[in-house]
Amino acid sequence: MQSSDQALPASDAEQRFADTTYRKVALRFIPFLMLCYVVAYLDRVNIGVAKLNMMADLGFSEAAYGLGAGLFFIGYMVFEVPSNLIMHRVGARFWIARIMISWGILSGMMAYVTEPWQFYTLRFLLGIAEAGFYPGVILYLTYWFPNHRRGKMTAIFQAGIPVAGIIGNPLSGWIMASFDGFYGHHGWQWMFLLEALPTLPLFIAVLLILDNKVEDARWLTQEERNLIRSDLDRDNAKRDSVPLAAVFRDWRVWRIIMITFAAMMGLYSLGFYLPTLVREAGVADTAAVGYYSAIPYLVAIVAMVGVGWSSDRLRERRLHLAGVLVVGATGLIASTFAGNNLAFALISLSVAAAGIISFSPIMWTLPTAFLGGATAAAAIGLINSLANLGGFVSPYLIGWIRETTHSTSPALYVIAACMLGAAALTLSFNPRQVNR
Repeated sequence: MQSSDQALPASDAEQRFADTTYRKVALRFIPFLMLCYVVAYLDRVNIGVAKLNMMADLGFSEAAYGLGAGLFFIGYMVFEVPSNLIMHRVGARFWIARIMISWGILSGMMAYVTEPWQFYTLRFLLGIAEAGFYPGVILYLTYWFPNHRRGKMTAIFQAGIPVAGIIGNPLSGWIMASFDGFYGHHGWQWMFLLEALPTLPLFIAVLLILDNKVEDARWLTQEERNLIRSDLDRDNAKRDSVPLAAVFRDWRVWRIIMITFAAMMGLYSLGFYLPTLVREAGVADTAAVGYYSAIPYLVAIVAMVGVGWSSDRLRERRLHLAGVLVVGATGLIASTFAGNNLAFALISLSVAAAGIISFSPIMWTLPTAFLGGATAAAAIGLINSLANLGGFVSPYLIGWIRETTHSTSPALYVIAACMLGAAALTLSFNPRQVNR
């Protein structure tokens, strides 16, 4: 009797084998990397929940908070490209482990900040420590998945952002409310300390779980390794072979930077100010602010995976990117009309989160569609480092405008306008180069 595989036409059997192989790879890496990203993103933006009490306890101004929150991205920018190039040379296993333990230590030290200069310094150093994790994982996925399978994988990995919001905001709010005064420490101090602890076991797990390349994966059969290697080689043959320095002169890369800069302004506006916007809608209790702040991220996780699946299935990138930018901008604008209406605030912020957070998984298929190897490593690092300056600009802009006008709305209008301009710029890409 023939096996079920033998009974199938060859093409169907091959497709089934390929799907099974990539599912095996995905189950080993993607949930774990998403968990790492949850911890990374939480340690990056839990300052947004800490702000509810930390500023009053330390006497920091809105502008000081905005500057400190944003300085993370200056350190991040400076070390992004070098970090990715080092990872490409020494391997993801060692380098990602190094990133995780260093950011955990610095995040925990935030509990002992007493002066603005300490706040600024630690946020800057945290950016240096974490530089390379996110673009390193994006690069790492190119070592295991061909481009037409990577949109969905990147979306699942990046679900760490909304998951961090779903888990992190309620957790942070609960820690701040429950531990305030415990052993003479403020609640926000306990929050920084407790949320930094998971980096230690994750540091050890990275060394045990990650393999640097397909050839090292003893948990795959030789036939499975050959399939992945063949698919990746076929993908690489479609990419441009250019000198490393040419990445810095490639107009396609600079367009992606401009588009992503605008999206990052929107993303970190949510990350750093969402709890504040919920409080302004009439929620006074700190723990309740955390719970309500999770709702937009819950909506976003469904939207992001759905958009990633749709983009992969249709092999279409430009219209998906432009669409989510328009949706995100619309949600931000709508949120300015919420006033004390909590339901309207949560609906509009959920629309904003669904659009903004769905952006990155699709965006990262663009540079890796036309660049590979060390040039892709450099391009990913360059894009992520410069585009993430949007994370410096947006909190500082919002903090300055809030102090000047006593309203967040004008800043959100500026950020939404930038996102709409980015949506238009997305349509300038040649679909034959990016729709793969």
